[in-house]
Amino acid sequence: MPTPPDREDGRAQRWEDHKAQRRDLILDAAVEAVRVDGEMAGVKDIAARAGVPRSVVYRLFKDRGDLDEHVRGRIITDLMSVLSPALSPSEGTIENALTTAVGTYVRWIVDNTNLHTFLGTGSASNHTVGSRVLTSTRSAIAGQVATVISGVLADLGADTRYAEPLAFALFGMTDATVNRWLGQAQQPLNADELAGFLETAAWHILDATAGGLGVNLTLQTRLDGLDDAAPRRKSQQKRRVRG
Repeated sequence: MPTPPDREDGRAQRWEDHKAQRRDLILDAAVEAVRVDGEMAGVKDIAARAGVPRSVVYRLFKDRGDLDEHVRGRIITDLMSVLSPALSPSEGTIENALTTAVGTYVRWIVDNTNLHTFLGTGSASNHTVGSRVLTSTRSAIAGQVATVISGVLADLGADTRYAEPLAFALFGMTDATVNRWLGQAQQPLNADELAGFLETAAWHILDATAGGLGVNLTLQTRLDGLDDAAPRRKSQQKRRVRG
């Protein structure tokens, strides 16, 4: 007697659920292995941490490159769970927003150096440059910053077209500087000094851009009180028209 279709579907679904659970188990183990051993974390160690034979790892992932890319995705999920709230302030001062965003990013990287390095290079046996997961995440982070900046500029009646290039400039500067800092054998600045430098640099870029758009911002400008920054914009527009 043939097996009823609904019973076959149930078996297939249970098998897919089982594979998904094992994949999650392996990825959790892989992240911990990378956290401890960095790029030297091997499939044998990952399998041992997950409590499965190494052959199971290769059945669930096409190759080491596929495993590495999924590990990147898991690492990025952890990063974004911490970083995303810091990138979307709705109140407080600009100084608070910069300190929180930059400080959160630098602190996560310092606390998870091996994970951050793995995002850029992958495993020792499969060094990778230009990961699609990493590239899309960088764009997503800058895009989230752009959304915040666009909202601020819109509230002030300023040109929102500058929001995206400004956001990518700010994040690109921060990301490149932190990567260079991590790659130095002897770091001239400690983590707090680096974060302070980046906060100051980000503020000057933001202030100069806002000034060019006729918007008066200070470090103490509140995100929930942006109307206070508008008068200079209006008066400058009048002076430009008269001139």
